[in-house]
Amino acid sequence: MILKNLNVVNYKNIAEASVACCSRFNCFIGNNGVGKTNILDAVYQLSMCKSYFNLPDAQNIRHGEAFFVIEGQYMHGDEEIDVYCGVKRGQKKIFKKNKKAYTRLSDHIGLLPLVIISPADVVLIDGASEERRRFIDGVISQCDKEYLQLLIRYNRVLIQRNSFLKEYAGQSIDADMLSAWDEQLADCGRVILERRRAFVAELEGMFQMYYGRVSLGREKVMLEYSTTIKNDDFLASLCGSFDRDRILTYTTVGVHRDDLNLSLEGYPVKKLGSQGQKKSFLTALKLAQFAYLVKQKGVKPLLLLDDIFDKLDTDRVSQIIQIVSSTDFGQVFVTDTNREHIDEILKQHAMEYKIFHVEGGEVMNL
Repeated sequence: MILKNLNVVNYKNIAEASVACCSRFNCFIGNNGVGKTNILDAVYQLSMCKSYFNLPDAQNIRHGEAFFVIEGQYMHGDEEIDVYCGVKRGQKKIFKKNKKAYTRLSDHIGLLPLVIISPADVVLIDGASEERRRFIDGVISQCDKEYLQLLIRYNRVLIQRNSFLKEYAGQSIDADMLSAWDEQLADCGRVILERRRAFVAELEGMFQMYYGRVSLGREKVMLEYSTTIKNDDFLASLCGSFDRDRILTYTTVGVHRDDLNLSLEGYPVKKLGSQGQKKSFLTALKLAQFAYLVKQKGVKPLLLLDDIFDKLDTDRVSQIIQIVSSTDFGQVFVTDTNREHIDEILKQHAMEYKIFHVEGGEVMNL
């Protein structure tokens, strides 16, 4: 999968930019705050139908403008794929493949597989369990359409159940009044739990391998999926939580409350890890995501590396570049503040690459 050309209009601070991409490394150089990350986020939009930073679409429109447009021309084998994303203030997002608009954005997910490694990833370690569930669901959804639809259905039923609990707060209700929602949550939840566990089990070996390479085998790491469902019995767990749910007016058990435990040397990486160790942990996790997508889809995803070399020592930076410059990886997009640093690293690995200078939202090919 190769992104040949990227065109951006009025996206965040970018007034207009056209980028003819290299098939291997594309490096965007400039000071902090000039728009480098926004270019990568535009690429992310074309794959995932949203900003990586979870901003409402209207907030991604350049200040003072009425719309944004992002267009990308891709090559997938011998097939050319044109993707269009357009947003006008107060209107629904328009997403097109080869000039044909999608009726459901979820139908686009997985067509253009992508992995991003960003400083914002630290929420996977330091943030709430919701962030880690979102990571798991985002990866599986790129490979499994049925899973994505199950997740959408589960969340729709969950909203309905919670609305009922809030509406009848303080009133006398019995568990039978929730049985229709409980059965639907159980039906969807069983499959979601099974696929999440299978995903984590497969990801962990890849993750440990990449962490060993990035950290030069210095520390032991582990992933473990944790569920609120007792003995894998959804209906019994929901029934058992009825009194608590009624008092708190929301559903306290289910796959929407599960977590991914991240450990370093047997302790939570959130508590034990240094900034460098956390960055290595997250980098290895995302490289494992890349390997998982390759195995599941048979396609090398686009890889976006946003300012990942900050806070890493020279050895770890060298290891990461050595990994992503191998034939296991495809097209890579990198941001950094130091051109000499990037030139030196990539020349050491004899990589084909292009340098783009970003300043004030403008992108120039150097």
